[in-house]
Amino acid sequence: MRWIASVLALVVAAIGATGWAAEPAPLELEAKIALGKVSGRIDHLAVDLARQRLFVAELGNDSLGVVDLKARTLLRRIKGLREPQGVGYVAATDTLYVANAGDGSVALFRGAELAPSGRIDLKDDADNIRVDTAANRVYIGYGSGALAVIDAATQAKLADIALKAHPEGFQLDPASGRIYVNVPDARQIAVVDRAAGKQIAAWPVPGASANFPMAIDPDGKQILAVFRHPPRLVALTAADGTVAANLATCGDADDVFVDAKRERVYVSCGEGYIDIFAVAGDGYAPLGRVPTASGARTALFAPALDRLYLAVRAGSEPAAIWIFRPAP
Repeated sequence: MRWIASVLALVVAAIGATGWAAEPAPLELEAKIALGKVSGRIDHLAVDLARQRLFVAELGNDSLGVVDLKARTLLRRIKGLREPQGVGYVAATDTLYVANAGDGSVALFRGAELAPSGRIDLKDDADNIRVDTAANRVYIGYGSGALAVIDAATQAKLADIALKAHPEGFQLDPASGRIYVNVPDARQIAVVDRAAGKQIAAWPVPGASANFPMAIDPDGKQILAVFRHPPRLVALTAADGTVAANLATCGDADDVFVDAKRERVYVSCGEGYIDIFAVAGDGYAPLGRVPTASGARTALFAPALDRLYLAVRAGSEPAAIWIFRPAP
């Protein structure tokens, strides 16, 4: 039997030398950054790439966590907010925008010290934030149906774009000048003309509701919307809203991102998973499912740092930011 043991040893050595081992998971957990005493739900994230700081909307804790990604530690916490939901960082003015659901305000903080620098009063349910760097504009979803247009230089509200109901995830398309908006209570995806400042189309998706997260696939010219009832990843043609793909995904999704480098899509879900899809021809195919933690549904993929950051609320373990490294 010694010859069998010798052959097995050679096979093991060959695997180690030639890379025959199983392919690594599409996302590998690299580290966890403790957030300290944070209770309740955690909402959206934003990043200051120059300083490598991650901003965490700690909705249930009425606070904002500031994480040092280089040191992988909590740098500080800003308290006294009112259910912060959306976060957006404008590099040109070195200003952080924090949208609050509790009172509809948008709190502004500036510079390395994040000194308070003003407030924009939207009155009701200030939510997701998107930054148009080229036009120096900030868009904020709020209330019973509007996108506020903010001048990033003066921090003044320039206009409102009316919608049929409260906007959830939305994306700015630089190529077309459109904004695509998930409006779940109206059971539609709204198409907005930025130059005209108004909605120009509405795309229903029959048989699906509760569309919260959204991303744009720049190569495929498709809009990716994730629905919760039932849990589906739906790709729509950006030109006219034709459904190009419709796949099952994990439940209670709140964020979706495109990894253009690897031609992948990441969906983070409160069910306790991140689903990964690969571009397959004109559609997508499931690539893997990574277990996370119950309620961990918000995340941020930072292509410049090549990392996915997942917000994990306190539960069986303390609140933390889990860092995932895409592979290969």
